[in-house]
Amino acid sequence: MPYSAVYFLCSCPRFCAPFCEVYPGVMFHAFVRAVLYLFFHTFARVEVEGLSNIPSQGAFLAAANHLGRLDPALVYYLLKRRDVYLLVAEKYQKYALIRWVVKGLDGMFINRYSADFRPLRVMLERLQRGGVLVIAPEGTRSKTGGLIHAWSGASYLAAKAGVPVVPMAVTGTEDARVVQKLRRLQRVHIRVRIGQPFYLPPLERRDRERQLQQATDEIMCRIAALLPPAYRGVYADHPRLVELLGAAASALSS
Repeated sequence: MPYSAVYFLCSCPRFCAPFCEVYPGVMFHAFVRAVLYLFFHTFARVEVEGLSNIPSQGAFLAAANHLGRLDPALVYYLLKRRDVYLLVAEKYQKYALIRWVVKGLDGMFINRYSADFRPLRVMLERLQRGGVLVIAPEGTRSKTGGLIHAWSGASYLAAKAGVPVVPMAVTGTEDARVVQKLRRLQRVHIRVRIGQPFYLPPLERRDRERQLQQATDEIMCRIAALLPPAYRGVYADHPRLVELLGAAASALSS
């Protein structure tokens, strides 16, 4: 389906309004997951490595790279828990269908270009209550496919809440690739690699900006280590990534 048609449906209240009354609460989650299950099993082939690294219970923050519009849907396809939350860029708030879905899944819109602290406070509270937050530290889709410089919101929330970070690397969801495959009636091949959970050190009062930068680099380098070299972008030559790749190579050879 062309993106223009998708955008029309997303902005059309007559399209989404009937569903809003039929699928409240728990049934809404079940409905969304059923739709996503049908979509991915029909139009995609999803390979997942490291699924056992996802904690079976308790709070955690999943941090992933961001390639295309399918990424948020992939989150709810892979994670079966109901207490999974997303932060969505403010630019999608103008589409009625997206507003409805975000509200129904208890997600929140966040303005990436202003001091929008309320969504961060709400998500911090949810993490502290044992929920799961999935976030793309880059804050936007990469136009090149390679990692771009990340924001510190993910590292702040993980360090402040004291929850483990689960790095996730996704390939195959680039918008152009997805559209090309669907137009040719071919299944989209998506690969997801999930790394081992790790903790960030607690934030100290002094020099907090430097601490957040180091924590953000740690998250992104752990994601980069799971990605093919062509996807590592601005973190390709980062000393921490070189260290992580060296440790992984040593572990394989021993």
